[in-house]
Amino acid sequence: MRVVIAEDSAILRDGLVQLLRLRGVEVAAAVADADALLAAVAAHTPDVAVVDIRLPPTQTDEGVRAAVRLREEHPGTGVLLFSQYVETAHAARLLGNPSGVGYLLKERVVDIGEFVAALERVAAGGTALDPEVVAQLFGASRRRSALDALTPREREVLALMAQGRTNHGIATAFTVSERAVEKHVANIFAKLGLPPSEAGHRRVLAVLRYLEDAG
Repeated sequence: MRVVIAEDSAILRDGLVQLLRLRGVEVAAAVADADALLAAVAAHTPDVAVVDIRLPPTQTDEGVRAAVRLREEHPGTGVLLFSQYVETAHAARLLGNPSGVGYLLKERVVDIGEFVAALERVAAGGTALDPEVVAQLFGASRRRSALDALTPREREVLALMAQGRTNHGIATAFTVSERAVEKHVANIFAKLGLPPSEAGHRRVLAVLRYLEDAG
C-alpha cells in the first residue's frame, strides 16, 4: 500500500511516516500544504492520501478542499481525512461518494494497527468513518429509531451500500434484479426521511446513519 501524507505539523508528520513504515506501509511523500499534496498524488499515484483538514496558508479548510479536488482528478486514490476538527460543507461533498473515503479524529486514534486497517479499507474502496464525525456532521438524536423501521432486507441493502456497492453490485450479491434493489433503496430513503434534493447526498447520508448505528 502506497500512501501520501499531508500534515503541516512537522512532528506529527514525521512521526506518522515512521510509524507507518514500521508497519510495512510505503510512504511515497509527506508534505505540509495542499499544493504539495496535489503534486505528490499526481507524481506517485498513491493508494491513499492522508490529509489534515487545516493546512497553510490560512489553516482553515485548505486540506479538505484539496481532498475534494484530489477525488475529482484522481478517483482511484482513496482519501482519509485525519484531523482534530469536523468540517461540514466540504466534507459532505467529499462523502457524496463514500467509496474509498475515510474521516478520523486524531485524538480518538489510539492504536496504529487500527489506523493502518482503516487505511487498508479506504485503499480497497471501503469507508473508515469515526462515529463522532458522523454524529457531529448529521446529528445523532433520531438515527436509531429511523433505522429500526427498516426491514431485514433493507438493512442488508444498506450494509452493502456502506461497503461502496452500486445498485448493480447489490443486485448481483443478492441474485435479484437491479429494479428490485432500486425499490429497496427508495424505501430506505423514505424511512430515513431523505427526500430528493439537488445536493444528491441521499445515498451517503443513509450510509452514514447506518455506520453511526453500527458504531
